[in-house]
Amino acid sequence: MSEQRGLKVVVVGATGNVGTSVVTALSTEPAVGEVVGVARRRTEWTAPKTTFVEADVATDDVRDIVRGADAVVHLAWLFQPTHKPSVTWDNNVVGSIRVFDAVANEGVPALVYASSVAAYSPGPTDLEVTEDWPTHGWPGAAYPREKAYLERFLDAFELRNPDLRVVRMRPGFIFKRESATAQRRLFLGPLLPGRLMRAARIPVVPLVDDLRAQILHTSDAAAAYVQAVLRPVRGAFNLATAPPVDGRVLADYLDARQIPLPRRAIRAALWTAWHAHAVPASPGLLDTVMHLPLMDSTRARAELGWAPKYSPRDTLEEFLGGLRDGAGMPTAPLADDTVGGRVREFATGLGQRP
Repeated sequence: MSEQRGLKVVVVGATGNVGTSVVTALSTEPAVGEVVGVARRRTEWTAPKTTFVEADVATDDVRDIVRGADAVVHLAWLFQPTHKPSVTWDNNVVGSIRVFDAVANEGVPALVYASSVAAYSPGPTDLEVTEDWPTHGWPGAAYPREKAYLERFLDAFELRNPDLRVVRMRPGFIFKRESATAQRRLFLGPLLPGRLMRAARIPVVPLVDDLRAQILHTSDAAAAYVQAVLRPVRGAFNLATAPPVDGRVLADYLDARQIPLPRRAIRAALWTAWHAHAVPASPGLLDTVMHLPLMDSTRARAELGWAPKYSPRDTLEEFLGGLRDGAGMPTAPLADDTVGGRVREFATGLGQRP
């Protein structure tokens, strides 16, 4: 019956970096007949076959929204305020559990949840880990603690709901041009001049041991989410591309000199800036990145037929171009760098408001 009418897919967190690309990909998929995009704030953005509804997972009952769906993709997440972790806990952990329970109570057949590489425990530096690597996170920051907690919750949730197909996507760092301004606001703050993000404008790039990240393009991540909806798969899937990006890759792209710096110097500078409310990213997030393992994405390629189209350099180039241009989209999370926007960032308190 679902195949005849087309699948109904609810995307919770539909207007952010990943959500906009997942909605776009689902709306062009022939097997999907209807997409319901759930967002905390009203949006002017539209997509084919998509209806948007406003709901806050931390406070609103979403049972009516997910009722009758063939699959729910849960992406909603707050990275800020880092100075008020109780706020992110209420949205990210309590809100996610409310979505999971609604899915189970309404008999939705499939749940696709956005976990993260940050859920993983620290790993070896000389090999990539598969999906069976422990997911205890890094205890020094709210983001990995929350992701790890939900991994444990889902372990028990799946035992209680054996007929519900649960998929946990564990992507690396996800970027696209349109997310650049939003991610600058979330992590770097208003002091970073976007026009600097080009060759010859940055003379040096610091090299910090173990500071590296696997990145992928948002549209490649979205393609994996669509296949997780369509295919009868369960369990966890790593999503990452190679090679990882570090200071050497960035220096090569910017044609800048490489300057080795000790980790403690970078962390001390970030600690000072965060406590002074000059940047929104906490030093705990830096510690998290320093301890992330590299991921093996073999399972996603084999079982989801996942074949990323963008190389890490392609993704980096597009993202940095978006930083230079103040790029965005007509959604609240992805609003572009409009006049006065950076002043408002300071006025609302960096790392203090969602």
